[in-house]
Amino acid sequence: MQHWFFLAGAIALEVVGTTFMKLSDGLTKPLPIALMLTFYVLSFLALTLALKKIEVGVAYAVWSGVGTALIAIIGMMYFREAVTMLKFISISLIILGVVGINLAGSGH
Repeated sequence: MQHWFFLAGAIALEVVGTTFMKLSDGLTKPLPIALMLTFYVLSFLALTLALKKIEVGVAYAVWSGVGTALIAIIGMMYFREAVTMLKFISISLIILGVVGINLAGSGH
């Protein structure tokens, strides 16, 4: 079960890193750049620990899919990006796909 906590941590760290990427304003602000790099490195370290027990396809699907959905939500809520029905449906499909890959990888 610990490996899923590492994966959740990797997702959270990646989302924070991507948020700092946006805040770096095209890599022009040193502090957000440094924080972005720090959070990405920590994310990959946590992902590596998760891969000790989780299949790489499942782990990467969950990491990238959940991270993508969270970043889209943060973009809409925090950065005031457009909220559309197509985005909502697309985020839902990402989550559904992650669930499907997770179920397929767990031998169900």
